[in-house]
Amino acid sequence: MLVNQRIRKLRELMKDKGIDIYIEITSDPHQSEYVADYYKGREFLTGFKGSAGTALVTEDKAILWTDGRYFIQAEKEIKNTDFVLYKMNIKGYPSMIEWLKENAKDGYTIGFNGEVFSEELVEKIIKELNDRNFRLHDQEDLVGLIWDDRPQLNIEKVFKLGIEYTGESTKDKISRVRKYLELKKADYLVLASLDDIAWLYNIRGRDVLNNPVVISYALISMDKANLYIDNRKLSEEVKKELEEETIHISEYLDIFDDLKNLEPSSCVMLDKSRINRKLYTCIPSGCNILNEINITTKYKAIKNSIEIENLKIAYRKDTVALTKFFYWIDKNVYSGDIDEFYASEKLEEFRKEQEGFIEPSFDTISAYQENAAMMHYNATKEKKSKILPKGLYLVDSGGQYYNGTTDITRTVAVGEVTEEEKKDFTLCLKGHINLMSAKFLYGSTGHSIDILARIPLWKEGIDYKSGTGHGVGYLLSVHEGPQRISQVYSDVALEEGMVTTVEPGVYKEGKYGIRMENVGVIKKDILVDNDQFMSFEVLSYCFIDRKCIDKSLLTNDEISWINEYHKKTYELLSPYLNNEEREWLKEKTREI
Repeated sequence: MLVNQRIRKLRELMKDKGIDIYIEITSDPHQSEYVADYYKGREFLTGFKGSAGTALVTEDKAILWTDGRYFIQAEKEIKNTDFVLYKMNIKGYPSMIEWLKENAKDGYTIGFNGEVFSEELVEKIIKELNDRNFRLHDQEDLVGLIWDDRPQLNIEKVFKLGIEYTGESTKDKISRVRKYLELKKADYLVLASLDDIAWLYNIRGRDVLNNPVVISYALISMDKANLYIDNRKLSEEVKKELEEETIHISEYLDIFDDLKNLEPSSCVMLDKSRINRKLYTCIPSGCNILNEINITTKYKAIKNSIEIENLKIAYRKDTVALTKFFYWIDKNVYSGDIDEFYASEKLEEFRKEQEGFIEPSFDTISAYQENAAMMHYNATKEKKSKILPKGLYLVDSGGQYYNGTTDITRTVAVGEVTEEEKKDFTLCLKGHINLMSAKFLYGSTGHSIDILARIPLWKEGIDYKSGTGHGVGYLLSVHEGPQRISQVYSDVALEEGMVTTVEPGVYKEGKYGIRMENVGVIKKDILVDNDQFMSFEVLSYCFIDRKCIDKSLLTNDEISWINEYHKKTYELLSPYLNNEEREWLKEKTREI
């Protein structure tokens, strides 16, 4: 079924049910960024494969919203369909809420699947349209009704993560949560976010590709910790371990009835941005709701010493694999036989050789020349480009290891590069060094330091339409909050133990894309009087391609940073390489 046929079928259903506007978002019942194939309704409806987007359909309009990472990709993938692209955060394009405010008339019915819409989003729509009469039709998944070959949900087994990896027992984590409930005078904490539940109960699974989470809910009180899950996913061994930790196991959908049966005078803590509308409406109306970021999200973001040491091991394994991969590229690119998809598969082979590797942490972005201008380009077996011995090749990739989650990007020369490419690469590198080597006052947020990565680019009139950095989980999501480094305002302070990427870029449509990404952990730096300064400790060490650097644009401090970084890169990785790879890396990391 083609995209326009899907739109027509959806409009027929809308007409039958009296719905004037139907909205399909990228989400699941747990407000996940990356969702199981079963929940990719927006992708099914629009044909756009990016990980973020919102579709809206009326009798005569079909609109797709997405962000700057996907503008180029989205335009290509919705070409020849009735969908029109609205660019998020770009002047001249209203947001979805602004569009509704302008176009939803008195008497209209707005439809959506309340099982995947967050309560926060629904309340925002209601608030913005409070000056007119309208009806919500939020109990049906209309896109699901026209999706004949919808994929099935996984039922693979759950596994427990030992304390040698987590550094903290489930019992101690629950104890911390209960102390917080007591502090806030709350009776219950409702968790629907999969990464929070996985962290709290030290469980991992294979329900979502590249994200080792388990589709589940949790309800914590002062005397009971509930896990709601498809029991077929629990082996007797894991079930016994959970029960020994006094975790009460129920079937996945039982939480709806359990919430309905809460005492009407209860105080319930939850995060409206991470709980779905359908679940929220089960809570008795008399309950007092404490809406705030899940405390587990805050706890999870600050990695303990065991997790940090494990992450160093994970990055060493990961960059050994990446080094072997780039050596292979360097030795084989002149054959003319390598394409982007084949290269991404080869990189995964190198990662599989590393002990404790489970799966990639996201779909590898293997992008040659102009394809790299699409920030989240995805080569496939059917749609890929040859990697030729000239220009730039970008690889953004990562792995899930028992030792943690990795994320790293390198842009390398696969042949001769132009002066323009060298200049842009060096500007990007200068921004990376500027932020990665910075000292910043405790209490600073990612919003307040984002500019440090952009300054060298802004001086040349260049910007990138994405954030500069994001948190990274521990054997969890490669994108983790609450911290981020971005121009978007945030009041979340960067705390000691937070793991964050630094990844400025240059993207020139039709030419090339450049990104330089390392991962660092926030640490305490110097103390001056009462002022505590913070800085990054680099976790990821992989060579920066000297062929792409214009040394004349670098300061002495920047040159020293690169040389020290390369010295440590060689020391860390060389023991795990064969003789040829070791000599190759020695040349790649020699002083500039």
